[in-house]
Amino acid sequence: MQWFPAYVGIGSNLEQPARQVRRALTGLAALPQTRLELVSSLYRSVPFGPVVQPQYVNAVAALLTQLAAQPFYGLLRDLEIELGRPPRQRWGPRLIDLDLLVFGEQTLEEPELTVPHPGIVQRNFVLYPLRDVAPQLWIPGRGRVATLAAAVAPEGIWRLEDETTTHDA
Repeated sequence: MQWFPAYVGIGSNLEQPARQVRRALTGLAALPQTRLELVSSLYRSVPFGPVVQPQYVNAVAALLTQLAAQPFYGLLRDLEIELGRPPRQRWGPRLIDLDLLVFGEQTLEEPELTVPHPGIVQRNFVLYPLRDVAPQLWIPGRGRVATLAAAVAPEGIWRLEDETTTHDA
């Protein structure tokens, strides 16, 4: 059976976001035919998009899976529901958000799934944690993670361990 590298962005800005991210990591580690290999630092970030909402906590998980992209993505959607995410709201606050960022060297454009994730090169809250786990990763059609991360400004994002207090995370 072939193993595919998969990189999943994780975010939360509701109900103790760092706790929600850690719950998601536990869920990812339990996915069938999948191994959780590496986890980035946790990052706090300002919200992206037009909706006023609390700050996010973000991370990236590096996994290996024997599943194809679509079934793997289906498991991510199921895990979101299991963790308490209501139906999707674009740009809104989220208890948990799991985004399939990169899946091997594949490029997919389907109604439910686009890989690599379409906003990956503009988002420091994705690229900085992704750089933690895979700085030399080549994102098909986009470039190397370390280069892409260096090109986005650091405003509005910081590692949680860089904070003087993390009690509200």
